[in-house]
Amino acid sequence: MRRALDLIYASALVASALGLVSIAALVFFQIAGRILDRVILATGGEALGLQVPSLAEIGGFLFVGAAFLALPATLRAAGHVRVTILAKVLPGAAARALTVLVLAAAFGLAAFATWHSWLQALDSWQFNSVSFGMVRIPLWLPQGAMTLGLAIFALALLDELVTALSGRTPAFVAAEGAKTIDEGGH
Repeated sequence: MRRALDLIYASALVASALGLVSIAALVFFQIAGRILDRVILATGGEALGLQVPSLAEIGGFLFVGAAFLALPATLRAAGHVRVTILAKVLPGAAARALTVLVLAAAFGLAAFATWHSWLQALDSWQFNSVSFGMVRIPLWLPQGAMTLGLAIFALALLDELVTALSGRTPAFVAAEGAKTIDEGGH
């Protein structure tokens, strides 16, 4: 089961990275097209007009997908902001109880957000909602990526909660402990 969960988290992270690479490639193409047009115009030719229609909108959608798909791996690597001052001054059992309480609350919120994101994506699909840009993008696509990221994040929180409840050390706590002061640890 551990390998399957780690594969899910890693796959979401790869999808996130591909989203960011796609944004970079689209922006590069847009810039290269503008430069090429200026060179052609400077040499007396006619501009080709190479551009990516709705680049800002497409980039925004890709960024939302990338951000949400990166949440699970970021959690397990202790990349999320977490205030540890209270947990560090509490005795071991109380600190573990606080971690369980926070994980349970975070899982509840993530599950709630996933459910409502899913309802919104379903609604957009049923009503054929599209974006307002030059390129009409079905809204369920970016909403679906966001929902998938939230669902995997909720799964990662549940995974960490089960780990904490079983008395083992959650991955994000182990990652925090492994950080040195130079890496931003405390």
